[in-house]
Amino acid sequence: MRAVRVHEFGGPEALLAEEILEPVAGPGQVVVGLKAADVIFLDTLLRRGWGAEIFPRHPPYVPGGGGAGHVLSVGEGVDPAWLGRHVVGRGPEGYAEQVVFSAEEIVEVPDGLSSPEAAAVLHDGATALLLARRAKIEKGSWVLVAAATGGAGSLLVQLLHDAGARVIAAARGARKLELARELGAEMTVDYSLDGWQHQVREVSVAFDGAGGALGKAAFDTVAAGGTFITYGTSDGFADIDPELASARQVHVDNVLAAGPPAPAFVNELLAEALALTAQGRLRPVISATYPLAEASKAHRALEERATLGKSLLLI
Repeated sequence: MRAVRVHEFGGPEALLAEEILEPVAGPGQVVVGLKAADVIFLDTLLRRGWGAEIFPRHPPYVPGGGGAGHVLSVGEGVDPAWLGRHVVGRGPEGYAEQVVFSAEEIVEVPDGLSSPEAAAVLHDGATALLLARRAKIEKGSWVLVAAATGGAGSLLVQLLHDAGARVIAAARGARKLELARELGAEMTVDYSLDGWQHQVREVSVAFDGAGGALGKAAFDTVAAGGTFITYGTSDGFADIDPELASARQVHVDNVLAAGPPAPAFVNELLAEALALTAQGRLRPVISATYPLAEASKAHRALEERATLGKSLLLI
């Protein structure tokens, strides 16, 4: 079967499409024939060798974190009723025609959703719901979403707007700001401009989807007694001085600090994200799709900040 593998950490050119053996489902496992594989910015960081202490990858490896398709086979101890069912799966691989998942890593896709739609909320939908749950959002309160038109950010804007918050979206360039307004942002600000944070009123909650210097600037927008939630690593973690946070009475919540959430909790979030998408209450913005062999183009576009919403590999 065809798959993309990384033999050495490096740039997008490290993603090589090649033939490998088809996987076999072991005890408690299923094999899923993927139709769409999720691509997230974290994949580009891991390809460069970042984050091994949290997300270990050992070349040669198949990148990605799962996708959507149909169950082709089941291993010992797995209910054969899963055969042929449309599912999404989360695991350590994704850029391949077939992927093995633990039976605990798959969730059935609701009727009416396509594989690309399901793959688009696999990680970012669950992440957006997790972020929204971690903050106390009051109706009418001002909240900031930085990196507001990325995969998770675009879904988070919708969830916060639906919860009654007044959303300020920070993104780069007119095209992205227009999309943020379409998704429900009441105010937008271009964070490519110096001092952009000073254009933003003090917010009760700021969501940092970028990290680094942008994350620090987003922290500056939080009012005394507010909350700063950071989950972005595109420029490294947002390094917030704990003494400064304490002096301003701002609670800092680093979502990635404790590592990935428990699988059962992730499945709960994913099932909710899929249901909201099937109901039309959540709309993933799929603006970039690539064939499996062009995974390097997907990574390059993400690293150049050229992608609106979601990137997917169509298999």
